[in-house]
Amino acid sequence: MQPEDAGEPMDRALLIGVSDYRFTKGPHAVPGELPAVENNVPVLREALVRAGVFAEEEITPLPSPDFAEAAQALQRVAREARGLLLVYFAGHGAIPSGGDELYLQLRDAQVFAGEHTVFNGAVSFSDLMGTVLATSRADRIVVVLDCCFAGNAARVWEHFEDKRRVVLLMSVQANHRIDAGDRNTPTPYTKNLAELLREEGATTVSRLAARLRERMAEQKRRTLRNEPWEPQLRADAGAEVTLGKNGPQVPLLTTAEGSGPAAADPAPGPSRPFPPGWRRDPSGTGRDEGTRPSRRILFRVVLPVLAACGMVGVGLYGPPGLAGGDDTHCAPPLELRVLTDPDLEETFRTAADAYLTSDANTTGGGCRRTGITVYSAGSSDVVEALRRHTDAWKEPGAGEVDPQRDIGPQPDVWIPGSRAEADRVLEEQDTDAVAELEPGESPLVYSPVVLAVPDHLAPEPLDEVTGRPLTGMIQALRARAENVGVRRPDPEFTDSGLLATVGLYGDAAAVALGERLVEQPGPPSPTAGDLLCALPDDDAVDDRTAALVPEFLLVSGVDCEGSTRTPRSALYPADVPGMDPVFVRVRWDGGEADATARDAAAASFRDWLAGDGGREVFTRYGFREPGTRDPLDKNLKPGAVKYAPSPLDESAGQHEMEQALSAYQAYGGPGRVLFLLDSSGSMAGLWQGPSGGPGLLRQTLGGLGAEDEYGVWAVADTGDGPYETLLAFGRHARKDAEKAVDERARVRDASADPHAALLAAFDEMEERGEDGRPQLIVHITDGQHGASLRGGRLRDVLDRAESSRVPVTVAVLGGGGCDEGRPDQRIAEVSGGRCLDAGDDVGAALHDEIARIGTGDD
Repeated sequence: MQPEDAGEPMDRALLIGVSDYRFTKGPHAVPGELPAVENNVPVLREALVRAGVFAEEEITPLPSPDFAEAAQALQRVAREARGLLLVYFAGHGAIPSGGDELYLQLRDAQVFAGEHTVFNGAVSFSDLMGTVLATSRADRIVVVLDCCFAGNAARVWEHFEDKRRVVLLMSVQANHRIDAGDRNTPTPYTKNLAELLREEGATTVSRLAARLRERMAEQKRRTLRNEPWEPQLRADAGAEVTLGKNGPQVPLLTTAEGSGPAAADPAPGPSRPFPPGWRRDPSGTGRDEGTRPSRRILFRVVLPVLAACGMVGVGLYGPPGLAGGDDTHCAPPLELRVLTDPDLEETFRTAADAYLTSDANTTGGGCRRTGITVYSAGSSDVVEALRRHTDAWKEPGAGEVDPQRDIGPQPDVWIPGSRAEADRVLEEQDTDAVAELEPGESPLVYSPVVLAVPDHLAPEPLDEVTGRPLTGMIQALRARAENVGVRRPDPEFTDSGLLATVGLYGDAAAVALGERLVEQPGPPSPTAGDLLCALPDDDAVDDRTAALVPEFLLVSGVDCEGSTRTPRSALYPADVPGMDPVFVRVRWDGGEADATARDAAAASFRDWLAGDGGREVFTRYGFREPGTRDPLDKNLKPGAVKYAPSPLDESAGQHEMEQALSAYQAYGGPGRVLFLLDSSGSMAGLWQGPSGGPGLLRQTLGGLGAEDEYGVWAVADTGDGPYETLLAFGRHARKDAEKAVDERARVRDASADPHAALLAAFDEMEERGEDGRPQLIVHITDGQHGASLRGGRLRDVLDRAESSRVPVTVAVLGGGGCDEGRPDQRIAEVSGGRCLDAGDDVGAALHDEIARIGTGDD
């Protein structure tokens, strides 16, 4: 604690901006120069002086210092400061693999991977806090970090014993990298910070943080992970810092009786030490009795500031909450943490914002009972964490699993996109889990997952709009127009994507067909909102692409650039379950101290969501009644969204969701391919060279990797059966497979029996295909099948192709083999495969087909 004779306040600021790095090439180099950072220090210095936060002589600018120079300057300003100490850093930030530390890299920084000291020439944030700032006698310390991974400093701040006097502003959430921007302007975060200081004049740090978040959101800034760029703030719940000499003189406030539940951290009051320069008066108000506080360091009780990475706080920084309507001073309200599905985050953030100022959340004295933090994370990660890793969530260790880092803080409430997600957790949760889930009996709202098709491709008859399986709808859509695509969000990240996948697959055997229906270049969009935002980037793609998204997004719209979009109509597949978010109370072992207050806060929010307040928000966002499935908005005019599409599928079951997710994850792994190489006598003229049968087969092998399984059959009935095994089914090195084909494949003086060979191939793949891995049968032939694929024999093959759901790609070496109605064309179509003939670039197209199934490099 600072001694009583600390003397007159002396304010100091150290502004470090590292734009010029010495080691930018070689094995130990940092990523590169940061020319934009060169503009930061002068711009921020001017803004701080103009706002009256510091006089010019109180600011030390430090452009591109090396480690020794920066350390010396830090120690000096920390020693001199008695009032406000501000430390600013812009430059490269680096984190170790665990993400539990942040290193601020100075001009002479180097990275030595695998050695004891990985980050040379860098200041660890732990050392900055624990060694330099902890020894300072400053009344209040503000640290501003503008670098990649700045949010990772939050964890260090959390464990700092004297964090009560340290306020931490971070340019971005944890584990995110950011773009420095144009070399001729300051970096985006610092540019906005400086502009706000000039605009606001005297202001509080929390208001600055809130305005920064608003600005970055308005500018639609994204991190390098293409997620919203969200500046962060960490501050003790009991104090606020006002910047600027014209700010109001606000003293410490005491807790008023009856002002609501106690905060998770005790509010500052008579029982807690006052900052240096203050003495408590007999009335308990904490008013100054004569010792002059710093002109810029002013304390007050505020609503609690967020303490977790990657979340957005709702309604925490507005004017309400500091005092009640009758001048009652309000205690910081209990903070309720609400985790939800990414597609639902905006809806529930809006709902929480409305709830915070509602009568249900306000005491008779005008104080707020509860604060709410709404955040989201990938649905599969959340389910797995609640099943298997609640202990690591509660007390993160040094291992790779850290839900607090990867998901967010321990939730008090979880609102998944489907009740089935909660059931999945309850079904398989560890017996020693330290989190107990209590799902609500009924969903809060309902929204079907629809196939949103461009209006000019939408069918007219009502029986094509509703009541059909999803795969049938997609196939009918493709029959109406060429080159139609279908996309869905990531099934591992959001429930809407997984629900769509339930309909795509139907059962485990249909995985390959379902995946082929939603093929797209690159990975799927993380959320349905991201998907609808990405499509307008290319007008041609937007005009011919349908999207599997929750219906409510077609009503509420999505917040992204590009106001001109292809109008879309909703089709309602009968086998795609809808979203039915449910309120799940989560209780943690060891949380008994405030369990009653948290239960009451959670119950109040739940009741509000289920009542008129929540209904108003859900109506605005385009949801339906959970019971009747009718639109909440009775005035909704028929358009893209229909009044009562029928039938709407029931909610998903936990086993459907589990099966679909497991199949999707398996499909992304190693594949299986069985090649049928026509080796009959009619192939003699189509055998040699790269475009001959063996040559085409060899070209495809680059699409198969070491973990893929495949085999090759020579199809010719020599009396020993319809085929000969050239390469046994299994994993093979490419050179071994090519050698086997070169040495053993030859034209036989016999006819082919593709009827028997294909039936045997379906048997082979069905025996191996119970694990959901992608499978493919490739038939390379001249298309001269004679009676083998006519009449009942063709019908046998078509029936098996349809029931097995193993795609068959047929490469016909000749013209016309894939004409409409030809046997090979029908087999490929029914199975969900492709038919390739002389009208195609057979080699390239066949290679692409194999590459979709395999994991090779080519």
